[in-house]
Amino acid sequence: MQNTLFDGSRRTTVRVRLTRGSARAAVVLALLAGALGVPAEHLTPAAQADPAALRGPLSTVGRYIVDANGQRVKLKSGNWHGSSGTWQGNGSDEEDANNFAQENGHRAPLGLDRVPMGQLIADFRALGFNSIRLPFSNEMIGDARPVRGLTANPGLNGLTPLEVFDRAVAALTDAGLAVILNNHTTATRWCCAVDGSERWNSGQSTEKWIEDWAFLAARYRSNSGVVGADLRNEVRRDTLDNPNWGLGDKHDWAAAAERAGNRILADANPNLLIMIEGINWSGIPTDLTWHDRPILKPLKDLSATLVRSHKLVYAAHFYGYIGPKHTGASGWGETHDARFRELARGELFAAMDALAGYAATTPDRHFTAPVWISEFGIGKDATAQDRAWFANMVDFLIERDLDFAYWPVVGFQHGDQGNQWGLVRYDTDGAVRRAVDADDWRAPHIQRLLAHDGTTGPVAPVRTWSMLSARHADDNASLRAASDWDAGARKLACPDDQRLIGISSRGQGGLCTDATHAALWQPDTRATVVKQELVTTDWARGFTKYQCADGQFMIGYSLRGDSVSAVLCAPGRIPLAGAGRTLWDDRGDTRPASGEGGDYATGYYKAQCDANEYAAGIGFSRGILRGGHPDALYCRAL
Repeated sequence: MQNTLFDGSRRTTVRVRLTRGSARAAVVLALLAGALGVPAEHLTPAAQADPAALRGPLSTVGRYIVDANGQRVKLKSGNWHGSSGTWQGNGSDEEDANNFAQENGHRAPLGLDRVPMGQLIADFRALGFNSIRLPFSNEMIGDARPVRGLTANPGLNGLTPLEVFDRAVAALTDAGLAVILNNHTTATRWCCAVDGSERWNSGQSTEKWIEDWAFLAARYRSNSGVVGADLRNEVRRDTLDNPNWGLGDKHDWAAAAERAGNRILADANPNLLIMIEGINWSGIPTDLTWHDRPILKPLKDLSATLVRSHKLVYAAHFYGYIGPKHTGASGWGETHDARFRELARGELFAAMDALAGYAATTPDRHFTAPVWISEFGIGKDATAQDRAWFANMVDFLIERDLDFAYWPVVGFQHGDQGNQWGLVRYDTDGAVRRAVDADDWRAPHIQRLLAHDGTTGPVAPVRTWSMLSARHADDNASLRAASDWDAGARKLACPDDQRLIGISSRGQGGLCTDATHAALWQPDTRATVVKQELVTTDWARGFTKYQCADGQFMIGYSLRGDSVSAVLCAPGRIPLAGAGRTLWDDRGDTRPASGEGGDYATGYYKAQCDANEYAAGIGFSRGILRGGHPDALYCRAL
């Protein structure tokens, strides 16, 4: 049995071996409470005593999330908002009227002024959730103004918002619910519009945003119930600028997400899943101007590669009132594009597949990963059209077997009136209405969604593919190789459990895999940089050949412009000296006909070894019209 308590900002964890509910346990807890100087009721049994508790570290296998034993874990999450802000930006944030739907979170998770935290969390468990997406703002981290107004949890009043957040994290995980941290906003205020929180670097620098993530991820590193980092909520256009996916400028969300994810995994908390949402909105929302809701469509051409494989999850949001090209607005900012609720079932499924679902349901590609629909929801007072959409939405989640997080779990009500989106809605006296009540039309849909487990049990290993792109900056995904192993050149390197298997003639692209042999790199050895020709077989006559020594395989290469500068080699943990063959990419693609791995350098010729081979060298020429491009790839049999 493990028990957790707080003393100021210090968290103390005590482990004792007891039988739950026994008289001996009660005596020991009383003695323990007295020794620590805290009330006995502050010692709550931890989730380790609960076999249903969801604990990390979690990882991914293809399209599925798995636990440490390789068993599929389906995230059945709810959103418990409030710490990211409910204030709408005008007047005092302490006035209910100035908070969204008059639901005042007091800069803390919603509902703590109405119900004890333990009861809130018990209600989450009773609904059938196994995890909670817990939004926070960057402002919350350093906010020194004490929280007030949490009348149902008086012991939390006077703490900072971060300290209250700590208590919520601990209470959730002690109750067996996993926590996914979600950076929702920059300032502590309601989201989402042109509100100063449009991008990760709205109102703050990218560096500050990454440092905040490193701080928070490290803060909960010892809590195995904190399983994920959802990097940023609904990245979207501000008044003047669009976010983009891969342009290499200060608005490049793909690059920023990789930087943050790598910082977390390399330095702060290697156990976390990294959740990357797509771009929620780009363009000026008028019928006369270009506009779009890209979400995860760009992954086919540019997917994320992190320094630790099997940690990446993609995320998307779907609501009935928005659409593939509709903002969701009414009046100003509204276009005449279709909303999701206006689409027939087949059209709706096709649209959501194209925007997000395909990344999970398309196997054996560099973009294949779990997809977590981290927001969707509807009110009890919905129209018939919205009700039909929600039924279809639940069917989509079930049929595609996707992970999900309902928005929101908690809401307020009085006489069953008020904002009716929450699944559990509390009156001022704590009286509760639930979405599973007999008079709530959502009940059968929520129940069948939370009851559906989809694929269960052990997940069979699948081969992993990772895309590298150095068009704008180094893409060095290795933790073992030196960060600047070819100074001044643009470097591409695979994660340490993968090997390079594909190159591009231009475009500075690469493909990595663990196919056939995972973790091929021999432990406790260093990578070697090759910058001269040392070959015994002329496998590309008339071309310069940079080749790894026998027993080594390529994990990366470097370029100056599109001209080869070096190859990066690692010693294999198995004998490597198989028969070789040469693939050319100077006049066309030489990739497997199966398309395995996917197109990792769209618009450029590529050479790619077969899955039972490894890349051992690159051939190039600096002759006229050649320019030193990677024109030949030397593949050897494993």
